[in-house]
Amino acid sequence: MKKLIVGGTLVDGSGAPGYKANLLIEDNKIAQIGDIAAADGMEVIDATGLVVAPGFIDTHSHSDLQVLLEPEVAPKVMQGITTEILGQDGISMAPLPKEYISPWRKNLAGLDGDSDDINWEFVNTEGYLKMIEDVKPGLNECYLVPHGNIRMEAMGLENRLPNEEELEKMRAITRREMEAGAIGLSTGLIYMPCAYSESTEIIEMCKVVAEYDGSFVIHQRSEADTILESMEEVIEIGRQSGVKVHYSHFKVCGKKNWDKIEKVVALLEKAKAEGIRVSFDQYPYVAGSTMLGVILPPWVHDGGTDKLLERLKDPELRKKMVEDIERGIPGWDNFVEFAGLDQIFVTSVKNKKNEDTIGLNLIELGKLRGKDPYEATFDLLLEEENAVGMVDFYGTEEHVQLFMKLPEMNACTDGLLGGKPHPRVFGAFPRILGKYVREDKALSLEEAIYKMTKKAATTFNMTDRGELKEGYYADVTIFNPETIIDKGTFTDPVQYPEGIEYVFVNGVTTVAKGKHTGKRAGRVLRKKGTEVVQ
Repeated sequence: MKKLIVGGTLVDGSGAPGYKANLLIEDNKIAQIGDIAAADGMEVIDATGLVVAPGFIDTHSHSDLQVLLEPEVAPKVMQGITTEILGQDGISMAPLPKEYISPWRKNLAGLDGDSDDINWEFVNTEGYLKMIEDVKPGLNECYLVPHGNIRMEAMGLENRLPNEEELEKMRAITRREMEAGAIGLSTGLIYMPCAYSESTEIIEMCKVVAEYDGSFVIHQRSEADTILESMEEVIEIGRQSGVKVHYSHFKVCGKKNWDKIEKVVALLEKAKAEGIRVSFDQYPYVAGSTMLGVILPPWVHDGGTDKLLERLKDPELRKKMVEDIERGIPGWDNFVEFAGLDQIFVTSVKNKKNEDTIGLNLIELGKLRGKDPYEATFDLLLEEENAVGMVDFYGTEEHVQLFMKLPEMNACTDGLLGGKPHPRVFGAFPRILGKYVREDKALSLEEAIYKMTKKAATTFNMTDRGELKEGYYADVTIFNPETIIDKGTFTDPVQYPEGIEYVFVNGVTTVAKGKHTGKRAGRVLRKKGTEVVQ
């Protein structure tokens, strides 16, 4: 059935001023925009007083496992997101050789969760994307091939550099997965086994990605003390490989590092002036979220999660862990140093017996268990086999707005979906429109929607999406600009936002009058040549 959206203000994603027009959806495409009269057989959606925008694009998502378990991915669709990019931070689902399934599930659990309810023998990106298609996802899904998975297939989980044969394997695996439809390569240089690598290894993979005009998406080696050196490393990777560089969840952590912000921005400008293509995504909060295991010194992770758990059982090694955390290790992002034990909170566990720890900071965790906070934290990580999520507070609202206004920025959620998650899982995009546009006036409505739609689509070479244009796919979000806002808090995050009235995914009404319809019309978007298509 044709759908006619009438009476709304179209903010088309291009950055141009909004304008009054009707929009006709036919099948899965935007058929016409203009002064269109209703006709028999049309479903008419009254958008009077509302904004009609392209569906939002989440360029940093952790729904990798969740999309297979709950394919509607309601926390995303209900905030207006119609496309998301999986495979982040260098550790995700595929490729996954059968012999590594057990240790890899443990390594992945803190970020993306774990489940016995799927068949983990999908082997590679082609197999994984086919699984997503088979469950009929609720929104469009793209995938970055993760550096850690490539490294694991080529040389296992050891802390060493690859030999030439293994490096060639990495190049070949990268090419295979790009041919299977991955839109780029991701790495997370604080996560194992990615952190074991040097730039040379990454440059070689990025050269392959650059052949497809894919993106290199990076959680850089430092977002704190050595962020300037870290950014220089990333820029050098772009310089030597020719790949497009996209920094994940861009920020500067820790009060003592805030004086580096001006130099950080200058490095972005320097790279652009040199012709290196750089961009970044950002979530609109002063707290981050990841797996709790990142507070452990790098050497604790050597050899994978099973080795980590063995070390956590050793009282003498625990003393060394505390010593390294307290004193710091040069070049290591020490979360305890820049956030503090009182500003790191447990958000998820997998065992019911430890659910009483969810929502507690690490000081409170120690009190609950009647132990030193470090010992209580180590015990929890051991009991949960490292599958613990966390939230950490690191910055200021002033810095959030500063980065948000930069031309390289597009929006993301970066939300882990388990337990008591970061509120960005449910509200990142409405928060930008409610807080930063309507209340703080940090961005215009048109700027914000551009950063949530076309900017992301252009960065990742998505064709026919990210803009309201005739012939484009009908991914459309309709919201009330006067009421839209996130509702979730850090103590009560599982709340859908206000103000999202309708969401259409490939022309199908997925949200109507603020309620999920139960329909799933998403597609897997693959890279074909240099463009991302379905």
